[in-house]
Amino acid sequence: MALKKQETGAVKFWSPLRIVTTLIVLGLLAAFGVSSCNSNDPEPRSSKPASSSGNAASAALPAVVLDTEMKAVNGGEPIKLSKYSGKVMLVNLWATWCGPCRRETPELVRLHQEYHDRGLEIIGLSTEDPVASEQSVEEFVRAFNVGYQVGWAPREVAIALMRGRPSIPQSFIVTRDGRVAKHFLGFHPQNTPPQLKQAIEEALSDTASSR
Repeated sequence: MALKKQETGAVKFWSPLRIVTTLIVLGLLAAFGVSSCNSNDPEPRSSKPASSSGNAASAALPAVVLDTEMKAVNGGEPIKLSKYSGKVMLVNLWATWCGPCRRETPELVRLHQEYHDRGLEIIGLSTEDPVASEQSVEEFVRAFNVGYQVGWAPREVAIALMRGRPSIPQSFIVTRDGRVAKHFLGFHPQNTPPQLKQAIEEALSDTASSR
């Protein structure tokens, strides 16, 4: 008899309305989880869905971003973005523990293979601690067969790039004269890759920025 009451209570609890509401909530959580993660360096605020923004268009990269020498993976020559002056850059902020970053990386590898010979430089900058994450980042680069430059963004560089939006991944399409032409926040497997390609094509064909 007690079992029947318990089963009846469970049936009442899982009413059609509760089931629908639960599915909607789970769907929303999944959607946000796919798009972006909160970076723990700098301190996270709130997660945002994948999006692209033209607000940063024509804004020059700050001096701290251009001139800071950043640790490179496998003990390579330090990364300094000012060395890429005259080239189109895709600067990507990411972390090994971030699911959307891991899903985005194969797309970045493909973009590098497609556009590197046309003048695109991709620089992946982890927001993790460069000492604590050294092994995991090196393993990540090998596992995903990353052929572009990878290193670590110091806190001040990450903050200057994020401009108050600390979710990752974030990607910045930078023109030959150092302007941020497009800023992408988060990753959507259907929307982000074609948007990145379009932004890269526009930056590469921008003859004004190469003068």
